[in-house]
Amino acid sequence: MSCENWREKIDVYLDAELPAPEAEQFAAHLRDCPSCSSEALARSQLKRSIHLAGAQFVPDAELRGRIDRELRPKSPRWRWAWIPQVATVAVAILIVIAGLSMWQRHRQSQQLLGELTDLHVATLASANRVDVVSSDRHTVKPWFQGKVPFTFDLPDLAGSPFELLGGRVTYLDQNPGAELLFSVRKHVLSVFLFKNSAELDRALGSGAAQRSLSFNIQSWTENSLRYVIVTDASRSDVDDLRARLEQAGR
Repeated sequence: MSCENWREKIDVYLDAELPAPEAEQFAAHLRDCPSCSSEALARSQLKRSIHLAGAQFVPDAELRGRIDRELRPKSPRWRWAWIPQVATVAVAILIVIAGLSMWQRHRQSQQLLGELTDLHVATLASANRVDVVSSDRHTVKPWFQGKVPFTFDLPDLAGSPFELLGGRVTYLDQNPGAELLFSVRKHVLSVFLFKNSAELDRALGSGAAQRSLSFNIQSWTENSLRYVIVTDASRSDVDDLRARLEQAGR
């Protein structure tokens, strides 16, 4: 076998990977061939130098542990550790959104109540407060037919402190409605009726008594209609008139 063929097997021989019969033949050749033995010695020294260098820079146990922790797949516990922080941020965002929603609803409510009180004040300041002047409910109710997109019933006020003065067509956000005027002990009460909508529900809510400037305001729904009373009369008078209107609507 030529030296070129043997030299191709030097690394395999030094790694002790040659079959035993072939390794014996290779050892015999190295004893007789200075060139191959010199090459084998050089490669052996190179391998030893690489081994020593590797041993010199072997990482200690602490470094191995640190590298292992960095390369190790993150455990579910590590991922779960972020959940409280994420949940806190999410709750904060929800609180802000809820706060903005409540503020927007309150703003819409105040704007709507302001428009209704303006309508009430404008009616009081008008030389012709109503378009149909009558204290007879059977006259006032039919007058609105065809003028507003709904119908309603009026209470019998006989024996009560209230008097029906009449009514007029009014508008809220370009939607037609009825404004009925009642009096009680020199106070005037405007009762607004509109076809109920989701916007009115959001703005006016369930109908708890409210106050805007010097006016008492009461709002509620009955038979798909939104009722709103605006007046400077007492709260007890407002509650009394509301009860009579609710009774008439049933």
